[in-house]
Amino acid sequence: MKLESLNAYENAYRRSVEDPEGFWAEVARGFAWQKPFTEVCSWDFEGPSVRWFADGVVNITENVLDRHLASRAGQTAIHWEPNDPASPRRSFTYQQLHDEVCRVANGLKAQGFGRGDRIVLYMPMVPELLFAVLACARIGAIHSVVFAGFSAHALADRINDAGAVAVLTADGVQRGAKTIPLKPVVDEALGGCPSVRKVWVFPCTGEPVGMEAGRDVAWADAVDGRGGVCPAEPMNAEDPLFILYTSGSTGKPKGVVHTHGGYMVYTAYSFVNVFQYSEGDVFWCTADIGWITGHSYLAYGPLLAGATQVMFEGVPTFPDVDRFWAACAHYGVTHFYTAPTAIRALMVHGDEPVKRHDLSALKVLGTVGEPINDEAWHWYHRVVGEGRCPIVDTFWQTETGGIMLSGLGGLSPMKPGHAGYPLPGIQPVLLRADGSEIEAAGEEGHLCFKHPWPSILRTTWGDHERCRLTYFSTHPGHYFTGDGAKRDADGMFRIIGRVDDVINVSGHRFGTAEIEEAINQAPGVVESAVVGYPHDIKGQGICAFVVGSGTAVAQEACDSVVEGIGRVARPDRVLVVPGLPKTRSGKIMRRILRKIAEGRADELGDTSTLLNPEVVSALVLVSKQTA
Repeated sequence: MKLESLNAYENAYRRSVEDPEGFWAEVARGFAWQKPFTEVCSWDFEGPSVRWFADGVVNITENVLDRHLASRAGQTAIHWEPNDPASPRRSFTYQQLHDEVCRVANGLKAQGFGRGDRIVLYMPMVPELLFAVLACARIGAIHSVVFAGFSAHALADRINDAGAVAVLTADGVQRGAKTIPLKPVVDEALGGCPSVRKVWVFPCTGEPVGMEAGRDVAWADAVDGRGGVCPAEPMNAEDPLFILYTSGSTGKPKGVVHTHGGYMVYTAYSFVNVFQYSEGDVFWCTADIGWITGHSYLAYGPLLAGATQVMFEGVPTFPDVDRFWAACAHYGVTHFYTAPTAIRALMVHGDEPVKRHDLSALKVLGTVGEPINDEAWHWYHRVVGEGRCPIVDTFWQTETGGIMLSGLGGLSPMKPGHAGYPLPGIQPVLLRADGSEIEAAGEEGHLCFKHPWPSILRTTWGDHERCRLTYFSTHPGHYFTGDGAKRDADGMFRIIGRVDDVINVSGHRFGTAEIEEAINQAPGVVESAVVGYPHDIKGQGICAFVVGSGTAVAQEACDSVVEGIGRVARPDRVLVVPGLPKTRSGKIMRRILRKIAEGRADELGDTSTLLNPEVVSALVLVSKQTA
């Protein structure tokens, strides 16, 4: 499964395009199947309908856990690094991880949960979150992890959309020096979630919380005495494994659905080849499991490959700005995978915090979530990687399940700002707005894919038509990423950014409509418009133009976003303005707002055709006054 040279990659890629079914069948047969598949792939992007290994029976956790017990039961699977480095660290071998997952799985079964049930996890980055994710998959339940920073309103939306029957949470979460309550957020959310029957509560912070009789269960009471093996539920390869909600250009988050079989095959294959992982290496993906990166390259991909990895509860600047590098040195991390936002935030503190630690074990550095700017790329390569570690700048999405465009460790060439080449099985194409294909180098187009890969999303939960409209209708016969990209003369891809109304903040996507809907709930707000703008640390910041009254309207707008979505979506700038530029049909001209937010007011062009051109000068003035 592992490609050992650039020539091997080229041969594998050629075969994957000429014979996709034969290529992926060979990869898939390297896993343990309860019933081997005979069908490989059937697909139609018009429906859309995509099926991989559809008559096979498998449970992904047998390949994450049981398959490894004969040869690596005593090998460390997870090193857990707590938020506070003074707190006890915990490590789990593959045998111990198997046993913990079975305990949680048996606890869930004892309370009547099983195949097809949706279970929401709203937890800190503690090992019990990983146990719970795998336990759900073990019994055939569909897990939906919600980042433990979303508000009660956002949590309730996701619980209700999934029809979840249980919520697994904690008393609170520790992030740096802060203790943030979680159970009270769950209690508030469940006021409008009639489908939930049980709530498990893990003691993370020790803060006292209310427990509702008959519904709430202490974690220990749920799992203690539930030892022994929990058999893995036989699942069809196309049965849903998880739902993960992602923002889109309309207000309601989309529940992206991935399956046991195809997701398993692709995440393992992409992990081993992108990172060129070898036996004995130590991998660290810094992402929270609440995002797709934490699903694919912490909870599943590395464990499918039998890797040893680090799981981190905290933040990169606590208790000091060298926290990442101290942990890398402590565990002998060989492969480090993080977001450009984190790199930029640490780069401003200079080289010394990195240099004080021995990072000689590092082999490969990775970035994820957004395009990395050249300055951060060079610092990462020169200082963290000491000029010897290749950087894999990975492009992929929640919807793709795994990495699509990337270098392959040290096998392929690197170029700052470029994701690189497609992985075997991935067939990218650049299209113009009219659907014509761009073949020449240097021209920007819509990044699409013209053939399915095993981990492509299957649907959006409860609304298949939305899946079709969002991903397959813009360019018929293709999956459309929503991103613009260029291809250079060497065939390497560079991602330009979103072409729809989605803002990428620190690698996390938020629809402008979703944020505007939250802002408009504030008492003093009449209307609002949200755009992204370049941000030195986050990549993109959120700028809100708010029409409203009262001296506190800007704060009210921010508070409303925190309440409606969570602090992660709080606007970086709020401009209180007398009006918004609109066409005569009433459409807000976001192009004008983007240029004002970017400080490019001299590039607005002709605004005389607007319904209210006089408002533009007022917006420019407010922007300059608040810059």
